Amino acid sequence: MTKKTVRDIDVRGKRVLVRVDFNVPLQDGEVKDDTRLQAALPTINYLLEQGARVILVSHLGRPKGRVVDELRMDPVARRLEALLGRRVAKVDACVGEEVAEAVAGLDGGDVLLLENVRFYPGEEKNDPAFARDLASLADVFVNDAFGTAHRAHASTAGVAAHIPAVAGFLLAREIETLSKLLETPVHPLVVIVGGAKIADKIGVLENLLGRADRLIIGGGMANTFLAAQGHNMEASLVEKNAFDVALRFLDQARQHAVPVYLPVDFVVAPGPDSPTERMTVPIDRIPAGWMALDIGRDTLHLFQDKLKGARMIFWNGPMGVFENPAFEGGTLGIAEAVANSGAISIVGGGDTVAAVRRMGVVDRITHISTGGGAALKFLEGRELPGIAVLQNA
Repeated sequence: MTKKTVRDIDVRGKRVLVRVDFNVPLQDGEVKDDTRLQAALPTINYLLEQGARVILVSHLGRPKGRVVDELRMDPVARRLEALLGRRVAKVDACVGEEVAEAVAGLDGGDVLLLENVRFYPGEEKNDPAFARDLASLADVFVNDAFGTAHRAHASTAGVAAHIPAVAGFLLAREIETLSKLLETPVHPLVVIVGGAKIADKIGVLENLLGRADRLIIGGGMANTFLAAQGHNMEASLVEKNAFDVALRFLDQARQHAVPVYLPVDFVVAPGPDSPTERMTVPIDRIPAGWMALDIGRDTLHLFQDKLKGARMIFWNGPMGVFENPAFEGGTLGIAEAVANSGAISIVGGGDTVAAVRRMGVVDRITHISTGGGAALKFLEGRELPGIAVLQNA
């Protein structure tokens, strides 16, 4: 899949509406983590170098179509201004007279940040009138927000019905990298999937089954696979209504001759709030009433061994209750193994990316996806609305 990028069109002096993903954590009225802002800088800086008049639009949090003062974009504007080293004007609306006047006053090389687009009910409803009003601000639309590309919202898809639409550099790199995983994977390809629910990842597993050479499953979803096979996981996180799905997938994997590796031991405790009582046990010796909260040492060694020789690795989802430091060891161990593998490595998902950062191995990961949910939908083979509307190369 190849889409036109901002480099393929003339943006000199033009008004360019850029959908960015500035959904960043705030603390005490300031941006706590500016990773997403920094990820958008290549596209913004390119437009500024071309003398474009840049209009940025993003959501922040989940205001659900109403104004929430704590979710205004002012802290984002301040932080972006520091990163760009130039003034970033900010308005308290996304459409209307105030915004139109601000846009009219822009010169080439100016930056304007609109208010939180999800303050408007028309955003998530992809209301045609709201999309048209947004589009009227600009001559060109650039989508650089991969994290929201799977949403058919006004600012991700609707505006493209009114003005030419292309990809930003961040979005283009996501498309290129994930397309390579689907279309021309490098073998051996090892897929590591964790997280809580089978329903969230089964589409990816099924779509990658004919491409992967080895599959590794951890996290809460591994509990369901093991319980479906008859192991006693009664107190652990288990989706009983997904047993048939798990067994059917394991049968499909056997038919494709793709080995699937599941945990052989766990770090267990009475619950996630009882870390001092934790211990590591084989899967058939979990004490009654205790929960599997992380993979054990033997499982980590097994998974690390199956990563050896890989030339491409895709990883999405933690190996346990990663948010609790007492149960982060398995996830951090996988992060280190992926970084040390020497393979082309693609990592996505909030906790997964957090693990890579916590281990300090970001620079040894080939590609860190900026959109967990969007990446999963893409790898399921689904069409993402925010990408489908962009012009083909």
